[in-house]
Amino acid sequence: MNQRDLSPQGNRVLDPERDAAALKALTHPLRIELLGLLRQHGPATASELATRTGESSASASYHLRVLAKYAFVAEAEHRDGRERRWRAVHALTSWNNEEMRATPHSRAFLDAIRRAQVEHLERALVQYEEDLATGRIGPQWVEPSGVEDSMPRLTPESLGELRQAIQDKAAELAVRDEADPRAERVTLILAALPRASGNSPKDEDTSALSEGAP
Repeated sequence: MNQRDLSPQGNRVLDPERDAAALKALTHPLRIELLGLLRQHGPATASELATRTGESSASASYHLRVLAKYAFVAEAEHRDGRERRWRAVHALTSWNNEEMRATPHSRAFLDAIRRAQVEHLERALVQYEEDLATGRIGPQWVEPSGVEDSMPRLTPESLGELRQAIQDKAAELAVRDEADPRAERVTLILAALPRASGNSPKDEDTSALSEGAP
């Protein structure tokens, strides 16, 4: 098995009815984190993942077996034959938001995933600041990186078009930069959340902040 074989491939599309048990399994925050680590860093043992997450090896091993039961992860090639190594099966997991709102267990899955994404953003921000401070990433990344927000008025169709355009452009640039030695993995998290008209003033957040070059 070569390294290409160990890399996660393709997209797994989850169905709230067909994959009800898998959705329930994936709502656990540690399982979401373990799957993300395998996708980002490649194959690892339960002990290695336990060190990264601060969990015990026994706990990491148990949750990896649950992920394997529902085909999110699989055994990878063993380096020394002493401890099982795991790999992510798919590079991406996706779903239809409207379908996921249909049942309690799929709504719970959406809630867990979105909370995990917010936590991932917080960890990524801390790591970014540490990498800058220690010189692991260079000053050329300071200007193009950042966090920004805005609140345009959009229709549902325009919001869907905007999300798709961002995803398409990110995929296009990733292909273009694949062989460039300067390229680094970038955390890109998109939140597109409509706000109901008539919210009370204390609930309205009218900030429109943007870091980096206009």
